[in-house]
Amino acid sequence: MYRYDAIDKEFLADRAAEFRGQVGRRLAGDLTEDQFKPLRLMNGLYLQLHAYMLRVAIPYGSLDSRQLRRLAAIGRKYDKGYGHFTTRQNLQFNWIKLGDTPDILDDLAEVDLHAIQTSGNCIRNVTADPYAGATAEEIDDPRVWSEVIRQWSTLHPEFSFLPRKFKFAVTASAKDRTAARVHDIGLVLRRARDGALGFEVIVGGGQGRTPYVGPTIREHLPVGSLLSYMQAILRVYNRHGRRDNKYKARIKILVAALGKEEFARQVEEEWSKIDSAQADLPDTELARIRAAFTPLNFETLPARSTGRVDLIRRK
Repeated sequence: MYRYDAIDKEFLADRAAEFRGQVGRRLAGDLTEDQFKPLRLMNGLYLQLHAYMLRVAIPYGSLDSRQLRRLAAIGRKYDKGYGHFTTRQNLQFNWIKLGDTPDILDDLAEVDLHAIQTSGNCIRNVTADPYAGATAEEIDDPRVWSEVIRQWSTLHPEFSFLPRKFKFAVTASAKDRTAARVHDIGLVLRRARDGALGFEVIVGGGQGRTPYVGPTIREHLPVGSLLSYMQAILRVYNRHGRRDNKYKARIKILVAALGKEEFARQVEEEWSKIDSAQADLPDTELARIRAAFTPLNFETLPARSTGRVDLIRRK
């Protein structure tokens, strides 16, 4: 998994310190709830009926032992002894006191965790196959590309205030365990006939009150063009997405209204205007990120178990 460097750690510490000051001003009455709301949402803090809820990002669902132990410690100290893992690979603490949140963010930052962009109209936690890096069927490790998107999208100055929240899912297996077609953008790694690695790009899926199965707008996007093409999609959405009605603000509504062909045409037109040399990830940077995901030597097992399972009937 990706290891935070000194810059990452300093950033998380500074962000936690900034929020400590904001919480102090709210508790002192210097900020109203309306003034405080956008600040807390930028740090994953929701106000619910009986308590605050803090949503912690777990990028592509990967945790190491120290992070898991820290989450357990936070649950015991600041919550009711447990947390709630979500379908999008986050962890939520539902009984948080406002005054404790700065200490919680400090505790999270110590183990390279945070709650940034787990709420608000921005690019949320990037999810991947729960078996990423371990299943033999994947053609590449989707965690690498999820981490690329995570680093690119974190506090992105152009896409931090989208019409509505925005969710990515990345998979590299024939069996889709990410529900890619019901995400704002679903990316499926595939190989072309010549062996070149690329993405099938799915846009405009979603669940909720108006569910949609997202259409494919590009069958094969070369992996080297990932970020520039994502930028084109988000620019089209940022330009045309509705901001007058939050129930009609998701990209699925825009894709359905324009139609797959017209939406794809506008994306391709916007993409042609982008300087790919500036927008796309250099090979050296991709290699640096990929090096953090060292393949493990898993035992090779048969596709179907040949062992016998004895069932014991209990009275």
